[in-house]
Amino acid sequence: MKWDEMRQSDNVEDERGSSGQAPRQAIGKVGLGTIAIAVLAGLIFRVNPLEILGLVSGNSTAPVQQTQTKPINDRDSAFVRSILGDTEDTWNRIFQQQLKARYQPPKLVLFRNAVNSACGSAQTESGPFYCPADQKVYLDMAFFEHLQATATGNDADFAKAYAIAHEVGHHIQTILGTSGQVRQLQSTSSKAKANELSVRVELQADCYAGVWGHFTAQRGLIGDRDIAKALDTATQIGDDYLQKQAQGHVVPESFTHGTSQQRVTWFRRGLESGDIKQCDTFSVNRL
Repeated sequence: MKWDEMRQSDNVEDERGSSGQAPRQAIGKVGLGTIAIAVLAGLIFRVNPLEILGLVSGNSTAPVQQTQTKPINDRDSAFVRSILGDTEDTWNRIFQQQLKARYQPPKLVLFRNAVNSACGSAQTESGPFYCPADQKVYLDMAFFEHLQATATGNDADFAKAYAIAHEVGHHIQTILGTSGQVRQLQSTSSKAKANELSVRVELQADCYAGVWGHFTAQRGLIGDRDIAKALDTATQIGDDYLQKQAQGHVVPESFTHGTSQQRVTWFRRGLESGDIKQCDTFSVNRL
């Protein structure tokens, strides 16, 4: 992956040198999104995903001293700025050409151990997440650094880039009004229906990540090896696979991200079409 040929974004806020112990009302514990990334990384790098999750959980209990330093200019920062910059350039063109609108990029916050967002406080185990209240993507670089340490060469780059592209997909849902409409529907829905709507949201974000990948591949910045790995491993990050690995059985009513086949289908749809309109997961009866 030729991320060093991408334009670096100015919309990155580096708070790794300024953080404190998160309050008790943290956003959440280890979720399926974090587990999915761990499984994906494990399959790519041939390491036990539990080792990644173990490191993540281990960081959550250590107090963080209050400090204040300048932004850290390292490879991680350069990589994140480059991927975010490429999503900005790609989605700006897509919005202009396909939607006749102006793209409003999100901010991206780098943190370590704990962070406060408009959606509440979060610790490492929350994994990468997007907060619609402040329209920012949050990344704990300790997680990404571990992925890099367990990889061979630069094999971790695509897994990290995909995680960013997926969260940017949630930002697109926010500025297009999709997220607000879904939250309103979920507030008056049963738990099963709310979970179904969550699945459609996540699959659409997968599709949007695929759309970004389509244009990045066209420019020769993502190779066939990256794409092949994405498609091969997408089957291993669905709710059905993760639940079976975690508890030995599957509970479809509790799915929040979609099955393995669904995630493959919608990522591939975005990847092959490059058309944002092909990502409407809400207008189809069968996902």
